[in-house]
Amino acid sequence: MTLITPYYLINERKLLKNLKKIKYVRDVSGAKSVLALKCFSTWSVFDIMKKYMDGTTSSSLYETRLGREKFGKEVHAYSVAFSKEDIKEINKYADKIIFNSISQLKMFHKDVGNMEIGLRINPGISYSHFDLADPARKYSRLGTTSKKSVREAAHIISGAMFHFNCENKDFKNFSSTLDLIGRNYGDILKNLDWVSLGGGLYFTKEDYPLDSFCKKLKQFSDKFQLQVYLEPGETSITQSAELVTKVLDIVHNEIDIAIVDASIEAHMLDLLIYRTNAKIEAAGNGKHKYIVAGRSCLAGDVFGTYSFSSRLKVGSIIRISDAAGYTMVKKNWFNGLPMPSIVVKRLNGNLDIVKCFSYKDFKNSLS
Repeated sequence: MTLITPYYLINERKLLKNLKKIKYVRDVSGAKSVLALKCFSTWSVFDIMKKYMDGTTSSSLYETRLGREKFGKEVHAYSVAFSKEDIKEINKYADKIIFNSISQLKMFHKDVGNMEIGLRINPGISYSHFDLADPARKYSRLGTTSKKSVREAAHIISGAMFHFNCENKDFKNFSSTLDLIGRNYGDILKNLDWVSLGGGLYFTKEDYPLDSFCKKLKQFSDKFQLQVYLEPGETSITQSAELVTKVLDIVHNEIDIAIVDASIEAHMLDLLIYRTNAKIEAAGNGKHKYIVAGRSCLAGDVFGTYSFSSRLKVGSIIRISDAAGYTMVKKNWFNGLPMPSIVVKRLNGNLDIVKCFSYKDFKNSLS
């Protein structure tokens, strides 16, 4: 089998490591996990994921439908704002719907009688390294901040969502924040059936205190008699995929610059948005220093600066790790660059090319 770069390579064995930890959390704590499709929607690996997870959660009508059609199990629907048309369609696919505001809850709750209804609550605290992703930032539109309004709407809802984390691997922070939510919203929580604690909790990291995490979740669940849900996105697929690229040219401008056949703008957009470097595990403390850059016309299309143990040359393969979350869901046709194929390395070791893109796909994305 000939694999043509660039391509995303998902390794099911690495994915399975995360999934087993997610199942362990459910078995020990009782907390269910629903996959956050906003982070990862590559349904060609859903068959293995749904054996260990309880369903999906979405941020739009299309994600809701994808969750029902390709994953099954529980389907949670959330959006910052639903339209009337969305609500009509979502009735066909979702088990639970979570409204972002009191106004949307009042507007649509009578139209979703076949679903369990929840409300997103903004506790005014969060854990995020970036203002761009901070749900508690000034003037945040994410969730209602009025406890009075939530109490007045309590007879309508059976659940709530507190999505207050982003890339949080600090268990002590999570624990203290959960305690604070319990103190501030305890009277509301005691009258609900379920609560979602959102995503952004890196509990599949190697050094994360998983048993302490499970104990904390169970204590919270028992105290308020709630079914707890987690919404792992990055947590479910971390370290399970890479973007495989090839060096097309090496230019010099005070430093050697290796230009690869992929693009940060088109294929790993999250890195550009948050101004973070790509992870290249093969690069370490070698003596050959290169900027690795993409081939779009964007001047800042740069993956980062790395030191390799041997010189790069045209044709060298560079593997960019941790390339599953917020990559395939954000890939785009900027500059008309070829879209990376999606390849899965199955549990049996076989490589499965599950999706290739062509000029026809590029043309059909336009008008």
